[in-house]
Amino acid sequence: MRADRVFAYGAAAGLLGDHLLGDPHRGHPVAAFGRAAAAVERVLWRDHRGWGALHTAVCVGGAAGLGAVTAAAVRPSRSASVALTAAATWAVVGGTSLAREARSIGRALQAGDVEGARARLPHLCGRDPQALDADGIARAVVESVAENTSDAVVGALVWGALGGVPGLLGFRAVNTLDAMVGHKSPRYRRYGWASARLDDLAGWPGARLTAALATVTGGDPRGAVRAWRADAGRHPSPNAGPVEASFAGALGVRLGGTLSYGGRVEHRPVLNQEGRAVAVPDIERAVRLSRRVGLLALGVTVAARAVVKGRGK
Repeated sequence: MRADRVFAYGAAAGLLGDHLLGDPHRGHPVAAFGRAAAAVERVLWRDHRGWGALHTAVCVGGAAGLGAVTAAAVRPSRSASVALTAAATWAVVGGTSLAREARSIGRALQAGDVEGARARLPHLCGRDPQALDADGIARAVVESVAENTSDAVVGALVWGALGGVPGLLGFRAVNTLDAMVGHKSPRYRRYGWASARLDDLAGWPGARLTAALATVTGGDPRGAVRAWRADAGRHPSPNAGPVEASFAGALGVRLGGTLSYGGRVEHRPVLNQEGRAVAVPDIERAVRLSRRVGLLALGVTVAARAVVKGRGK
């Protein structure tokens, strides 16, 4: 079976598995990688960029290498290759868990349970929930849905199309390391620098594809394009900027502004200034947009791999 068909069947089965099962409550492969990366950090940590780069190389190289060895071992069997791709896709994507967490917070807000929504918010993003009212929580959820559509779904599919199982596992390793050490705390300002920069590079194509698909499938294509062009570059993240701006324009809402992370206040530019303030029902609209973007991303990446394979004959 051709490699493009292995990816097509496997990725589709993996996304279906995520839709039906979501993430397991115990024994998730990403959690196992996180524990392994933390063990490596305990050995290597120094307040130095070079040691952080070694940590990144060991962890990402190990994940991608494991994928390459396993893929090579099952390559003689078509069914095993598809099954491996499906399992890897299911392990690295997180669209269903993203939707569940967002909807759980949305239901709490709809019921007037702001404290319950605050308690759930850390499961979705790193914002300080105590600094947010109901509308602020809703905005945080919409922004997180937008950003994680790229990180948890589209980016993985892009790298799966480019690199098969090693690409899937390598991308998730990069993204997980960034969440673990890629922030600007005193401990990780230097040590996490390499992980943060690699995450920016790895996330670049998926973020642009996510923004483009949000523009195509959102409710206001012109608004999405306008917000993307005008505001994406003002965001401090090179990848979250296009995604959040296009979602803001597609949904007709304003994102960005003042936010708090662990007591540290940031004043970010407003995205889609012409939009209205985020309301609780916009959480469900963002989740549905995220779902559509994920399905379209599967079609685009499968088609792109087939075209490249066909030209390589």
